[in-house]
Amino acid sequence: MKTTPPPLITEPDPSALTCPTDRVGFCAGCQRKTHKYGSGGCPLCQWCMGPVMKQWGPAVRYISTRT
Repeated sequence: MKTTPPPLITEPDPSALTCPTDRVGFCAGCQRKTHKYGSGGCPLCQWCMGPVMKQWGPAVRYISTRT
């Protein structure tokens, strides 16, 4: 199966284009704009999240470590 390479970092993750601008932030991995905050937000863009899901499975979740 052939996969297409990710676009340039200057191109936002498609999720950033469909959410309110106050929920857009930078990917923790590559610094690409992505839907980072609020409901449905993820600290990683879809291209950085792919290898994480491959390693940990689709049930991977984020737990806040802030106190």
